[in-house]
Amino acid sequence: MANVLVLHGPNLNLLGTREPELYGRLTLAEINERLEQLAAQRGAMLRCVQSNHEGALIDAIHEARTWAHGMVINPGALTHTSIALRDAITAVALPAVEVHLSNIHRRESFRQHSYVSGVALGVVAGFGWRSYLLGLTALLDHLEERA
Repeated sequence: MANVLVLHGPNLNLLGTREPELYGRLTLAEINERLEQLAAQRGAMLRCVQSNHEGALIDAIHEARTWAHGMVINPGALTHTSIALRDAITAVALPAVEVHLSNIHRRESFRQHSYVSGVALGVVAGFGWRSYLLGLTALLDHLEERA
């Protein structure tokens, strides 16, 4: 059974009401529910964490090294600014799939660079809430192939 950390970065707690034309109308709780359903079908266990604080996200990544087999991470705006988040992912050496609701490559130029992508197993962006499901599926497939 795979144990997976699902990490949601800053402002994702506002999903459903924050710029719904860009990020969709599903709430974070609804996205987590759909992820839990997929995980149950695949025989995986999830721990979902959201924080607006970079240090709390880093702490969650550090803690994951003791129990998780991989992580799905939407770093939010920290994607474009946080070397510390990148370093934490590298330090724990867990496979990570980076996900984004919007296609960051079609957005403002400052959003088109990701510090996380370079250390991620892969990136899924632009499919709304389905990006999370696609990312979790890819991670679970990867973990099964490694087993």
